[in-house]
Amino acid sequence: MMPESGKPNSLANRERGLARTRIEDLRSQIASHDYCYYVLDRPTISDAEYDGLMRELRALEQRFPELVTPSSPTQRVGGKGSELFAPVEHPSPMLSLDNVFSTEELRAWLGRLQRAVGDSIDFVCELKIDGLAVSLLYQNGVFVRGATRGDGRVGEDITANLRTVRPIPAHLQGSQHPGMLEVRGEVYQPISVFERLNQDLIAKNQRPFANPRNAAAGSLRQKDPAVTAARGLSFWCYGTDAGAGRPVATRAERHSEDLEYLRSLGLPANPNIERASTLEQVASYCAKWQAHRHDVDYQIDGVVIKVDRYRQREDLGATSRAPRWAVAYKFPPEERTALVKRIAVHTGRTGRVTPYVELEPVHVGGVTVTSATLHNQDDLRRKDVREGDTVIVHRAGDVIPEVVGPVLEKRPPGTPVWTFPTQCPACATPLVRKPGEADWRCPNRKGCPSQTVEWLCHFGSPDALDIEHLGYQTVTALVERGWLADPADLYALDATHLVQLPGFAEKSAQNLLDAIAASKRRPFWRLLVGLNIQRVGAHVAQLLAQRFASMDALAAANLDDLQAIEGVGPEIARTVHQWFRDPENGTLINKLGQSGLRVKDEAAAAPVGPRPLDGKIVVITGTLPTLSREEATALAQQAGARVTSSVSKKTSFVVVGQEAGSKLAKAQELDIESIDEAEFLRRLGRVAPRARE
Repeated sequence: MMPESGKPNSLANRERGLARTRIEDLRSQIASHDYCYYVLDRPTISDAEYDGLMRELRALEQRFPELVTPSSPTQRVGGKGSELFAPVEHPSPMLSLDNVFSTEELRAWLGRLQRAVGDSIDFVCELKIDGLAVSLLYQNGVFVRGATRGDGRVGEDITANLRTVRPIPAHLQGSQHPGMLEVRGEVYQPISVFERLNQDLIAKNQRPFANPRNAAAGSLRQKDPAVTAARGLSFWCYGTDAGAGRPVATRAERHSEDLEYLRSLGLPANPNIERASTLEQVASYCAKWQAHRHDVDYQIDGVVIKVDRYRQREDLGATSRAPRWAVAYKFPPEERTALVKRIAVHTGRTGRVTPYVELEPVHVGGVTVTSATLHNQDDLRRKDVREGDTVIVHRAGDVIPEVVGPVLEKRPPGTPVWTFPTQCPACATPLVRKPGEADWRCPNRKGCPSQTVEWLCHFGSPDALDIEHLGYQTVTALVERGWLADPADLYALDATHLVQLPGFAEKSAQNLLDAIAASKRRPFWRLLVGLNIQRVGAHVAQLLAQRFASMDALAAANLDDLQAIEGVGPEIARTVHQWFRDPENGTLINKLGQSGLRVKDEAAAAPVGPRPLDGKIVVITGTLPTLSREEATALAQQAGARVTSSVSKKTSFVVVGQEAGSKLAKAQELDIESIDEAEFLRRLGRVAPRARE
């Protein structure tokens, strides 16, 4: 006889046995991670990996429902109370939320709601703050008790600590208060406070917190309220009840009305909460905050979408673990764990030697990461990262992936401490570390091949001379053949050199030569960026070029002249002054001038009169109708603007021409203003000329 599944009994039993073994293993892993996360405030895996374990367990239990038990993590709220605090039983359970990870999963969730309560559903969209959920109990308007979520049914009494969190009012505003009011919300640590706290801990040779969430949890869940008070914690309320029923105390019909009521009592609710009535509006809110997640001073890892009407919530109900009327839309993870295969160091263009780790490939922050940085020897020693460690890797936005720290519980026994090298890995020169500096450096500035390659790549980068087709492999091959020793050598190359390189044919060689020739027309300030003067980036180079119209004038400037430039401090002025005193640098400038590069730029001299773009940060992209990129850059700088090569949240506006490409897309993603050439000229007080024929 065949079972209902259509498979022989022996095969079905074998699959069920394998599923039971895997389910037990997953439950054990999740329980261990819950203890580290909720009780010890020391997570051993990233949120994304934890979510993956839960999704696998949920899928197996859906396939084999007979294996579901009441104690399964899918049937209850994670978390267990600490023995340091008295237990508190919540009036109604503080439930967890089910997660979705895409618009398709969000659509499926909405479909289930509509089948249950009809098509007319209003939603409230809230930022998912990465903090610690708490319950506040007010009696006749007075704060009398505060508790953690715990396991959802029983939490920990942390009233004394919560009294030190300034945004939590001790007394509610107004005079008409319900006899009992329970407020639910999230305690978090602002990112700016977190960064200062970690700096203080590092200065005291103490281990820093991994992230603001752990800092907030560790600050709340200890016995000394004075420590909590010093940690700068903050709070957002998100409702009066997390159960399915309507809050009796407020008599509101909608969650959005409750939030307004809580605000009127002096309780802080996040200002970025919005109502929505369609899937498109919900998806738009999620996309907006995924792009702007770093624009606020607190960590968010997603969006919480809730049904607004309490009557519909009552109809939808809840499981033992989560309400059916709410869901968390999780953003792509910015932290993952990865295995360290090797630790090494790299010598950069200024001689700075930076440690980094080679990793087993891991997908984090939208890209596959195979290496991550550590800032310097002190950072490496403080974090105690070793080869063979499992480490937490963080990548936010476009920043370089960084190692947060090791997961000590996963370190193999006997793993040796990694020792920082004493010689440059590229040229074997003994490294030096000046008193008061954190970095080791290779002093062999002229003879270190790694510094030369990095310098030449920087010289041709979009921030400097913007030489298209001059990639890292090409530069390395040219240096290895002895054809490049400094940037001036680029202008002596010809096709006979380039066609000898791997992958170069006559056409690709000519493309690179054309790009090198075009770089001669770049404005003076870009050449300053390319010279590799320490601490002179695009902004400082533009300030120098606005003050000094030529390389000769800049070279002749004394320290007082340089320090008099607003935005150029004493250290930068000293570095620039010393660079121009080096005879070898004078020889390089002469070679570049003889090669036809612009070593003077009268248009860049500081203008007299009004500067309509003072303080603005501008990006110019695409082909403009009448202005070249260099002409538009010079005009913007004369008007007081700082011109950058990449779009960020600090960008004031983007000047867009034809074939604008990724920079326009980035501006739209960040909601940065985009204008055409005509509007750009209008803002400069100029009349737009007729377009080129």
